[in-house]
Amino acid sequence: MTYEVRFSKKAEKSYKKLPGEIRFRIDQKINYLKYTPRGPDTKKLVGHENAYRTRVGSYRIVYEIEDNMLLVWILDVGPRGDIYQ
Repeated sequence: MTYEVRFSKKAEKSYKKLPGEIRFRIDQKINYLKYTPRGPDTKKLVGHENAYRTRVGSYRIVYEIEDNMLLVWILDVGPRGDIYQ
């Protein structure tokens, strides 16, 4: 099963501001999420019914999974210190 990945406007804006090397590494993780949205390095966010986060170095990808639509909805991308505020 392959999931479709979509960005929220906020996530897309944050993603475009990232340096090229980080963006490349995040692209690799996003391709991984298409096939394994609940991988071993994924953590469920407390206080959210369907939100998860995954790490890419010191950066985080926060996303929701909609299994009925096979969709990974990326909510935000950014450095660890800024992402949860």
